[in-house]
Parts: sequence; C-alpha cells; structure tokens
Amino acid sequence: MTEQSSAKSKLQQDALLPRNTRRSLPIALLRAREAVMSHFRPMLAEHEMTEQQWRVIRILAEQEVVDASEMADKAFILAPSLTRIIRSLEERGIITKHKDENDGRRVLLRITPAGMAIINEVSPESRLIYDRLEKRFGRDKIEQLLDMLDEVATFNETQ
Repeated sequence: MTEQSSAKSKLQQDALLPRNTRRSLPIALLRAREAVMSHFRPMLAEHEMTEQQWRVIRILAEQEVVDASEMADKAFILAPSLTRIIRSLEERGIITKHKDENDGRRVLLRITPAGMAIINEVSPESRLIYDRLEKRFGRDKIEQLLDMLDEVATFNETQ
C-alpha cells in the first residue's frame, strides 16, 4: 500500500469526514433547501415575488420598521442585492423607505398596505405547503430540525 493510498484510507475511516457528497453537510443543507424551496418558488412566482423579496416583506410584516443594514442581516441578503430589491419593492408600492430623522445615514424600511395585501394573499398558500411538510415529516421532526439548524447557525458565535 502506498503512502498516498494509506492516507486516503485513513481519511475514509474518519467518521466525521464524508465518504461522498451525499454525506457532506454543506451539500446536504443545500439539497434540503432546494427540495423545500421547489415547493415555494412557483407560489411566489405567481405573485411576481422572488425568494429574496418575500424574505424582505415577511420580515417587514413582523416588525413595523427595519433598518436596511439590519434587514440585510435578517434576510441573509448582501447589501448590493438588497439595494436592488428595495428599489424594486418600492417602485411596486410594496414597501417605503425613508431616512431616519435622528441619523440621516440610516435608511428605514416599512411595509405598505399593498405589501400586507400580498402577505395576506400568499400566507394561506404558504400554510398549505407547510401543512404538506408536516404531514410528510411530522411537526416534531420539523421542530427538531429547526432547533438543530438554529444550533448550527450559532456555530460561529461559539468559536
């Protein structure tokens, strides 16, 4: 056995290292995301919304006003992309943006009644998708998965 094949064999025996991409955590997370989003994308497309736009208005529906930089963090959208999304949503009358009266550098975002109408229109369809997921996997498993994903998401915070 050569030194190279011995090292490869040792790596394959390490339980933490994947033997193939099916057991790679980053790839598995991406596969799972795509599997879930494949159910939501057609619904969003019917309402002329992208995934990123939907994330922005969902966050705004939960909070009255959100600072644009805070929105980038909460929606996991890079600032240049968020700028384009804000412009598009504002042009469509779905959100408004204005400067903070106390700090002119801050841009504050707010959902409009038209944006809330979209939320109210899409939410029942979204609920049906969640119901199908719960029927397939069970509420307990989904809650457990969400808890585990929250733990994984804090990995950087604990380092």
